[in-house]
Amino acid sequence: MTQANPVARALLPAARALSLIAGYLLLGLALLVTAEILLRRFMNFSLQGGDEFGGYVLAILAAFGFSYALLERSHTRVEILLERVGTGARSILNLISAWCVTVMACFMAWRAYAALSESIEYRALSGTPLMTPLWQPQTLWFAGLLFFAVTSAAVALHASWLMARDRSGLNRFYGVKTLDEIIEEETVPTLEMKVQGR
Repeated sequence: MTQANPVARALLPAARALSLIAGYLLLGLALLVTAEILLRRFMNFSLQGGDEFGGYVLAILAAFGFSYALLERSHTRVEILLERVGTGARSILNLISAWCVTVMACFMAWRAYAALSESIEYRALSGTPLMTPLWQPQTLWFAGLLFFAVTSAAVALHASWLMARDRSGLNRFYGVKTLDEIIEEETVPTLEMKVQGR
């Protein structure tokens, strides 16, 4: 279970909070696009910049969501091979997966920092009528990717420790979710709502 995972217990609240913030940004974007459509249709007027802000929001949303998806084991995994190997081989594959995600996350954070530094150094502006200083959206984007790099590194280190101590724990915490786990996740909130009388 995710709750018994010390890495998830430590980092999941922050990952959830960042994901919620990103979700509210997406809601704001949806309202902006709706307003843009209605204003164009009925008043022949445009707010300008909706598409630009949309690009920023989607990049920030993805960066913030990566950590939450990793801790919830929601990233897409190819299960065909994993289902056909034993616990030992599965733990090796899960460990390799954790380190591959970490390498990629660190690379993305490094490149995002390079882009942010360049934007600050050259005072780069967007090539749109709004002329948005690029360091502003890039700072949030980099923060999300940096948190993802830290989260994935913590996962990989914990997975490495589990490889030596508890391979079944490694598979339980960082492997593909079992059907029972998916069913439990879907049914527990429903049961809680029934208990609360909703």
